[in-house]
Amino acid sequence: MDSPYLHGTSPAEQGRLSLMNRLVNEAAVRELALEGRESLVDFGCGLAQLTRSFARATKGRVVGIERSPEQLVEARRLAAADGEEKLVELRQGDAATPPLESDEWGAFDVAHGRFVLEHVQRPLDVVRQMVRAVRQGGRVVLQDDDHDILRLSPEPLGFSPLWAAYVRTYDRLGCDPFVGRKLVSLLHETGAQPVRSNWLRFGACAGESTFADVVANTVGIFLGARAQIVGGGLLEGDSFDRALDGLRAWAQRPDAAFWYAICWAEGTRR
Repeated sequence: MDSPYLHGTSPAEQGRLSLMNRLVNEAAVRELALEGRESLVDFGCGLAQLTRSFARATKGRVVGIERSPEQLVEARRLAAADGEEKLVELRQGDAATPPLESDEWGAFDVAHGRFVLEHVQRPLDVVRQMVRAVRQGGRVVLQDDDHDILRLSPEPLGFSPLWAAYVRTYDRLGCDPFVGRKLVSLLHETGAQPVRSNWLRFGACAGESTFADVVANTVGIFLGARAQIVGGGLLEGDSFDRALDGLRAWAQRPDAAFWYAICWAEGTRR
């Protein structure tokens, strides 16, 4: 059985996801380096903001698959607000059992998934479906988190136990908070040919224009997981609140720096 999405689908979480998309999508589109006219299927597309960015870059057929009906409603609303209702074909379905037609299997040039594998109990099942979806020689691109990478300097008061408690919420759901380091292995295990791995930086220092948004995204992550952290007995409520106050106070420091990177791996279907 698949795990529920840790952060939920509340309006606050959808707002956080939109903010995160604004911070990281440009780098993801640049790294994917679409050449034009490629067909692409995006597994776990969420609000489909990145999916639409891919569609604008390739001009080819793009399909987005998302499990959550709430996310799809918001994805369609956002697309309509931008006048892009027809840019991407959105379908509801699970990434491990994607709703593709029989003639679509093995037909796409690119299969992509970002922040999907960390939220499923059997990531290999998802990657297998991604490989099946592309033609021979087609690209399979994985982007995901390894929660051991994060560094804040100077470290905010109480941050380490807060982050450790957040990371523990993943294994409580049967998911892997360190799946990012395993992306190349997952491609290999499916029979795909790994061809590239990289990092996409996510971070900023206090002097950068994006710093406030990076902090806001991080605060939103914790607030969205508060019920799982505190309710799950991973951290007491007072400690959670003090650590979040410490993070907000740290964000006012002129020497604050936030270091993170999204793991990226690419393979091709043999």
